[in-house]
Amino acid sequence: MKKKRTKEMKSKTVEYCLAAAVILLILSGGLMILAAWKPAFAEWYAETVYPVLVSTVGRVTGRFPFSVSEICIYLIILGLLLSVVLAAVRIIRRKEKAGRVLFQWFSGVMLTASVLAFLYTAGCGINYRRESFSMKEGIITWQYTSDDLKQVCIWLTEEVNDLAPQVSRDEDQILTLDAPEEEGAVEAMEKLSGEYSSLEGYYPRPKKLIFSEVLSYQGLTGIYLPFTIEANYNGDMTSYNKPFTACHELSHLRGFMEEREANFIAFLACAGSERIDFQYSGYLSGWVYCMNALYRADQDSWAEVRGMLDPLAEVDLAANNAFWDSYEGPVERAADRINDTYLKANGQADGVQSYDRMVDLIVAYYGNRGK
Repeated sequence: MKKKRTKEMKSKTVEYCLAAAVILLILSGGLMILAAWKPAFAEWYAETVYPVLVSTVGRVTGRFPFSVSEICIYLIILGLLLSVVLAAVRIIRRKEKAGRVLFQWFSGVMLTASVLAFLYTAGCGINYRRESFSMKEGIITWQYTSDDLKQVCIWLTEEVNDLAPQVSRDEDQILTLDAPEEEGAVEAMEKLSGEYSSLEGYYPRPKKLIFSEVLSYQGLTGIYLPFTIEANYNGDMTSYNKPFTACHELSHLRGFMEEREANFIAFLACAGSERIDFQYSGYLSGWVYCMNALYRADQDSWAEVRGMLDPLAEVDLAANNAFWDSYEGPVERAADRINDTYLKANGQADGVQSYDRMVDLIVAYYGNRGK
């Protein structure tokens, strides 16, 4: 009788797991469809519900010195592998029915997947359908010429050249940050929110991943993990990338998921920071994106502006290229294709090219400033 009751309890547990998984998946899918069908719902969610998640969940996970999501992901992978081993033991050594064991294992996997799907939906999925930062703040892009872009590149070059000799450098003349980038990124975003009201709110400290090589092999500088509302970045990359990337990932915590807009917000935050090293990071990052666009538009103008860059900035660019070249390979290419598909599935038609679209916003920003 005791054995039978145990089996009945296991059967009920499996049923509850599957029922919970189905409910969560339906709820997640329904919310995503509603957000795509009614952008007003996505906007309402991003402005009312999501900030509560950031100031509660983000505040709690922000107290940990490490990325909670990173640790959880490793534990989930370990748990999955362990569950496979235990299922095999039950089937082979304990002679339990394979169908029953696999069905129980599947129910556990489905429940885990459905919880992650719901956390993803609540943490960022709906926000992909909200109004853009540029629209909310009245930053209107236009069809500019290659000469317009050249003028922007000259402006950025002048800013980089002015800042390059002022930042701290190591014995190889590579930039070293004056203070931790985590606190600096929060300060920069909070300062920028004084100018753009849509950026107001609580900012938890961004965190470098413990195993940053995971990002390096994927060619990623940072990642926002919605499961625990955390901004994470690659702690191994060259220093000039870190302030810009930390601000980029923090911009997602305001509900702005478009990559071009996150890049543009990071540019504004770094450029407006009180720290010289942050300003240098912002202008040099913006310079790279705009110069790449100028190269595609007018190679003669690109060559002219390229020769104007300060040699100290050249050192940082060379160190950055060497770092990423060392990780180039099939993993990086596969990750790039996956990221491209992911972005397109979430309404960013340009895929990974959307990162480059920040150039349009920088040109508009430059023009609106009356430069």
